[in-house]
Amino acid sequence: MRQESVEQLLVQLGPDDLVLDVGGWACPFNRAQWILDAQPWETRGFYRTFGGFPFQGPEEEWFTPETWVVRDICGPERWPFDDKTFDFAICSHTLEDVRDPLFVCAELQRVAKRGYIEIPSRVWESCRGIERPGMVGLSHHRWFVDRSADGLEFLQKFSFVHTHWRFSLPRAYWRALPEEAKVTMLWWERSFPAREVTLHGVGTLEAAIEAYVRERYEYPAWRWGLFRLWKLARRVRSGVGRWLSWK
Repeated sequence: MRQESVEQLLVQLGPDDLVLDVGGWACPFNRAQWILDAQPWETRGFYRTFGGFPFQGPEEEWFTPETWVVRDICGPERWPFDDKTFDFAICSHTLEDVRDPLFVCAELQRVAKRGYIEIPSRVWESCRGIERPGMVGLSHHRWFVDRSADGLEFLQKFSFVHTHWRFSLPRAYWRALPEEAKVTMLWWERSFPAREVTLHGVGTLEAAIEAYVRERYEYPAWRWGLFRLWKLARRVRSGVGRWLSWK
């Protein structure tokens, strides 16, 4: 989570506010009294912990083994909390990982009065070379996530985005991104809309991803020229192959 968001959270939360951290195993928010995650309490803090109050120390945990709930956050059963149990819910760098982010969004709104969501931005996740050369975004992320007017939109991160440069932004692009552009943040109260963007047909999918990239970065003309020649060569080869099969 961005340090600025952590500081803002600690200012907003009162000492009596009941806080839930959803998917917090790798980097728990220490101010949360409850954690909901598929991984056990004993292995928490894979990366680190954060968000303790200064008078307690940054590593002081408000949650306990008894308030660490181990379960699949994507259901199918509802989370084991009554409606609006929590004053605040946090879900940081989790929705892009899970198989059903819409279920998680629905449950966040059910069990909490307000909350904060942080996820990798669509533009950052569209960049190549962050984790490995030629790979777009991070290997374990399943979704591209965009902000809508007041909520979130999820587009499946199809595997074809790794197959050609025109479906992603170059390594130099993400290196130049300011820190605030690398994440998407949503502060919500009462509710927020969340939906999946569905596109059908390989051509439609490729055109949509390519259009998103071209709106933000124009590859050199020579690359497009080589790409067109490659497509022409494929059509010629296919045509020759069909002609030979008829002989």
